[in-house]
Amino acid sequence: MSEIHPTAIIDKKAQLGTGVRIGPYCSIGPGVALGDGVVLHAHVVVAGRTKVGGGTEIFPFASVGHHPQDLKYNGEPSVLEIGSDNVIREHVTMNPGTEGGGMITRIGDGCLFMIGAHVAHDCQIGDHSILVNNATLGGHVQIGEWAIIGGLSAVHQYVRIGRHAMVGGMSGVENDVIPYGSVFGNRAHLSGLNLIGLKRRGFSREDIHDLRRAYRLIFAPEGTLQERLADVSELFEGVEPVMEIVEFTGADSSRSICQPLLEDAA
Repeated sequence: MSEIHPTAIIDKKAQLGTGVRIGPYCSIGPGVALGDGVVLHAHVVVAGRTKVGGGTEIFPFASVGHHPQDLKYNGEPSVLEIGSDNVIREHVTMNPGTEGGGMITRIGDGCLFMIGAHVAHDCQIGDHSILVNNATLGGHVQIGEWAIIGGLSAVHQYVRIGRHAMVGGMSGVENDVIPYGSVFGNRAHLSGLNLIGLKRRGFSREDIHDLRRAYRLIFAPEGTLQERLADVSELFEGVEPVMEIVEFTGADSSRSICQPLLEDAA
């Protein structure tokens, strides 16, 4: 059975799954679809063309689905799609897409958005990602699975952050972060691999050893980046985590690759 507080305002055109729980003073707009078992605590606002997957829990004063903070937005019918089993804590804001970014902002499954985190228009967030308190994503940011964005960090528009990457707290990230990489600072620099995250996710000793060797080669001072990527591709052919970094680094992007400081590349 669903539980809906009498003070909640729910548009008749909104779609509610089974077993939803909607607390006091929540507001649900006409284009909203809530999956089975979604929980909205008090004072949650869900607007726009927003789909929330089953089992997701949204805490008080979160604002989900309102117009993007983009002066080019002109009322186009863009979408915010939130996956299943996410936790969206107090004061989190999430915006739908825009015409200039594919018309959709997409959140994966099993993510955690801590207090005050912001997901701007056209972002694409992979499964099991974490945005710590007050982490901020500019428009069109891509976050890979299992990535962690530290508290009070800001990620520039169009930046890509690879799977299993770690952004340290209070970092300003203006360039792409390789999969499995760890960055911090203002402006953020690559400080090595996210070794703690790799161990927590169960990567083998052999994979971690290969990643460390490949990292040193890719960011060595000799030769060009493309030459070093070609060498690593040949040396580590068939090693999936290493090849993921190679493909990510060689892909087209509007941002540069985040580089280590000279002493960190040794």
